[in-house]
Amino acid sequence: MKPVVLRQVRLGSDSRIVDVRIVDNRLAAIGEVVPETGDDVLYHRGATLLPGLIDGHVHTAQWAERRRRIDVQRARSATEVVELVASALKDRPPLSAGDVVTAHGFRDGLWTTPPHKDMLEAALPGVRIAVISQDLHAIWLSPALLQHLGREDETGVLREQDCIRVNYELSRDVPHELVDRWVLEATRAAARRGITSIIDFEYADNRADWVRRSEQGPVPVRVKTSIWRPWLDEAIDLGLRTGHAVPGGHGLIEVGPFKLVADGSLNTRTAYCHDPYPEAGAGERHGLLLIGEDELVSLMTLASSNGLDPAVHAIGDHANTIALNAFDRVGCRGRIEHAQLIRPADATRFARPGLITSIQPQHAMSDRDVADRHWPDRDAFPYGSLLRAGATLELGSDAPVAEPDPWHAIADAVHRTDDDRPPWHVEQAIPLPAALKAAAGGRQRLTVGDPADLVLVPEDPATLSNADLRALPVLATLVAGEVSFLADDFGNE
Repeated sequence: MKPVVLRQVRLGSDSRIVDVRIVDNRLAAIGEVVPETGDDVLYHRGATLLPGLIDGHVHTAQWAERRRRIDVQRARSATEVVELVASALKDRPPLSAGDVVTAHGFRDGLWTTPPHKDMLEAALPGVRIAVISQDLHAIWLSPALLQHLGREDETGVLREQDCIRVNYELSRDVPHELVDRWVLEATRAAARRGITSIIDFEYADNRADWVRRSEQGPVPVRVKTSIWRPWLDEAIDLGLRTGHAVPGGHGLIEVGPFKLVADGSLNTRTAYCHDPYPEAGAGERHGLLLIGEDELVSLMTLASSNGLDPAVHAIGDHANTIALNAFDRVGCRGRIEHAQLIRPADATRFARPGLITSIQPQHAMSDRDVADRHWPDRDAFPYGSLLRAGATLELGSDAPVAEPDPWHAIADAVHRTDDDRPPWHVEQAIPLPAALKAAAGGRQRLTVGDPADLVLVPEDPATLSNADLRALPVLATLVAGEVSFLADDFGNE
């Protein structure tokens, strides 16, 4: 790999203009650099150089497939979802026997009438239809698809583990080579927004899938491959360790954390909470606890004792209390994914050494009305409280729940509004420097010896408004010193 010289760049909000030389995947010099024969020289007047951005929570295959599914996000009722699906099919070739129609993005947290399989059957009789919720925690199936899958359900709406398993069954019907092509296209789109690293939380054998993908050509981002329970024993037998390179992964594929799901989600009203949901009837009034504390401790102990850091999905405040209890009992490093609602008394517990709190600020904006309805008088998405308590924050999107655009995530964390409405719970906003640090996986400054995972933008983010920060173009993205994206107009003055 040839050395790269970045000429006359501003390091973050530093007023200094410097040159940067990259050798062997790292920053070799910062200051005044004289390019040598054979160096690749990149220059764009006034550009700002930042640490590469991460997306700490992505479901890559579902994200890639969603780009080809019927989009029903704008539907405000179950009836509108059905109408959108039926309308989309009118513009498609006739269905063949066995075809499954897949839509994505329904949000029923504010609906007055719940989704039901009979609504799909009435509009599209005999068609195999799957409509996946925006939060990935529910899937709405037509009678024909339920029958095909050998499942029975009174409503046709499956939640949590049943939803995950059906999604996995449906994804196996798509050829590997097709999904791989879609995933690599999607990661190239991520590189265009300055992303240099992702954690893949797809429910799949992620290690094997990414080794196969890396054999097809250069992977445009670093990938940390999570491990789910069905593949844990194999990972232990193979001696995999969180943070280590995956054998056969061509350098950019790394072993990620061991994923556990403690509860559900807000929109599905399965996030496990101390207080009951205001509109809940008999039964699951507090949401769903999917793993009890003792089982959580047992699995976390097994994983961490074998070098695999656990990542625990916890959205409701009671689930977060249980996750924190488990980390205290096991005493290991790891992550809590989401932390959308916490008890004030638990905030300081997130500051434990070695614990990362993985948050998705775009969720706060898309779910603000749902939170006001189902979590009234509580500080949902409490990023400010967590930061003030000393938590280590990391940003992500949970794609396909939100688009993996780190600039949107940063703006939502800082400004707490993505439309014309006033900021929502502005006391939970975090300062821009903290958001940029969380979006860069903890990197805040560039120094000699750092990995050459970098993003070059035309302006200093600290000078931008909410709207301009969201739309900030990326000039170039470098991963391990290699250019993974270069804007068409790069170098134009």
